[in-house]
Amino acid sequence: MARIDLETHINADIHKVFDLARDIDLHQKSTRKTNEKAVAGRTSGLIEKNESVTWRARHLGVQQTLTTKIISMEKPFQFTDIMLDGAFKTMKHQHVFKQKNNSTIMIDIFEFESPLGIVGRFFNHIFLKNYMRRFLLERNELIKATAEAPD
Repeated sequence: MARIDLETHINADIHKVFDLARDIDLHQKSTRKTNEKAVAGRTSGLIEKNESVTWRARHLGVQQTLTTKIISMEKPFQFTDIMLDGAFKTMKHQHVFKQKNNSTIMIDIFEFESPLGIVGRFFNHIFLKNYMRRFLLERNELIKATAEAPD
């Protein structure tokens, strides 16, 4: 299983950052390059525990659909989503938030496994892990910029 750990320091209140990280509309803005759209389940606003969203996007030149569900949430400290249906064999994304003075540390723990056994593991190592890291970093940059912008 591949794992990506990211830590983003954001000069904003933990509640604001938490809500931005689960905002469907902001996520769609952060994924303009792949034209990602929420097409079923929760399609706008703030996703909540036990809700799901189905995303449609073009990744690696292929139209793909991914359905995720929020399986745990402790506001404003963490939420976790898992893949219900999609191209991965498995996928789990933990979002952790820690208040530090007047800022927030946003932590992503993204674990995934590609299908196709050893071929999938090779593809993860050679390409997919870096692709997914860049994807998450772009999302986090928009969350940071939005959270730190003057109201």
